[in-house]
Amino acid sequence: MSEVAVAIFHRQADADDGPLVQATAAARAALAERHRAGFLAAGASCAEIVTGPPDDRSFGERLASVVASLPVDGGVVVLGSGAVPLITAAERRAFVDAAGTSGGLANNRYSADIVAIARARATLDGVGDLATDNALPRWLAETPGVEVRDLRHRWRLGIDIDGPLDLVLLGGTWRARLTSADRMPVEARIARIRAVARDPGAELVVAGRTSAATLSWLERTTTARTRAIVEERGLRTARPGQRPPASVLGALLDHDGPASLGTHLARLGDAAIIDSRVLLAHRLGADERRWPVPEDRFASDLLLPERVEDPWLRDLTSAAADAPIPILLGGHTLVGPGLRLVLGPHR
Repeated sequence: MSEVAVAIFHRQADADDGPLVQATAAARAALAERHRAGFLAAGASCAEIVTGPPDDRSFGERLASVVASLPVDGGVVVLGSGAVPLITAAERRAFVDAAGTSGGLANNRYSADIVAIARARATLDGVGDLATDNALPRWLAETPGVEVRDLRHRWRLGIDIDGPLDLVLLGGTWRARLTSADRMPVEARIARIRAVARDPGAELVVAGRTSAATLSWLERTTTARTRAIVEERGLRTARPGQRPPASVLGALLDHDGPASLGTHLARLGDAAIIDSRVLLAHRLGADERRWPVPEDRFASDLLLPERVEDPWLRDLTSAAADAPIPILLGGHTLVGPGLRLVLGPHR
């Protein structure tokens, strides 16, 4: 087995970032240190947290600089600091073993948060143009021709700390990183949504980048009916020149305005869990730099409209907070593997 290095990429918060961005960055930094120690215990030769302030370098450029220092035949495990907070020791060993002996392994080959790559210096030659980590498995398959196995059937490995809502969903000490005032609105909605999911006469609306596996789980474990609008899967791995993002719910809001969200969703069901990033991509495009700033998005996820500066997103958040049915807004984790945390026991 070849030597294996682990690179954990962590983006530091800026000094002038808001409190929700700061809290998320601190949680991700703590998880990065847990990963560093955990991968060393799993047999990695070295594990490094690659950190620094935001800059204009792509993910591929950052990865290339790490790979350049590896042994010629060494492997690498690459992940973000917020990735896979629920990973087990055995799963860490599986990634280390894959990087040291075989081709590639990812938590999800279609949108990866953690990837193991054997013989990394040769395999990753030319990776500098890659914009994000999510598309790394596809790049490996198409450029050096490395087939990447994945573990997407293990829903826990799809959980990612992208924002403060994920800390609420994870519960425990993660949840405690937020103030009770920040958590209260979404925690109240989670309790109401759980009651809807247990009601055989009710209907739960799920919209966004959810999957067939998640919908199958909902059918098996909830008694309410499920109405699903599945759209823009692969949003983060889209290539230049592809069809721009579009959303059925987003088109309704184009016509009636973001303040109409609660009225529309109340006609469709008794509770709703909505991927608001799909709505932002529909309105502003897939490039997150054109979206409202992270502090605004995080405040929206926590249903705190008074802390959202962007007018459109503030109106959307107010509509969700004031709706006659309980509504949650969030990202891919919320409508994907995070649904199990929303509807399961709150830890």
